[in-house]
Amino acid sequence: MSLRVLVVDDSKAMRAVIKKTLKAAGFPVQTCYEGADGLEALEILRNNEVDVVLSDLHMPNMNGLELLNALQAEGLTPRCFILVTTEGRKERLREALALGARGYVVKPFQPEGLRKILSLFVGEPDGSAMEESPEGLDF
Repeated sequence: MSLRVLVVDDSKAMRAVIKKTLKAAGFPVQTCYEGADGLEALEILRNNEVDVVLSDLHMPNMNGLELLNALQAEGLTPRCFILVTTEGRKERLREALALGARGYVVKPFQPEGLRKILSLFVGEPDGSAMEESPEGLDF
């Protein structure tokens, strides 16, 4: 099964890191959309079918919690919404989970951490577990 993924982060560099991690892990990504904030993500989700959303929590215009609220209000529910965030406060993370996030990875993250959490919801990627430090993923 090919995945349609949306990566939402106000950092273009972080979006590139996440996309590179997905590829290195062997996830079958058919399409990878990008948004710089929740407003861009919401527009993409209104117009495209997306299986997985990987979103930051802290972004301008519309943050990750506001995006989750908007998705609920509009009945837009991707199969899997995972936060990739610097947020470490448990109450904020619990709030995100209550709004429909399936899990989270705290930045800076190890590529294997993202692979593991995503595998729980979409299955194991093609091939076995990724190398500990795949070439080009030194961050």
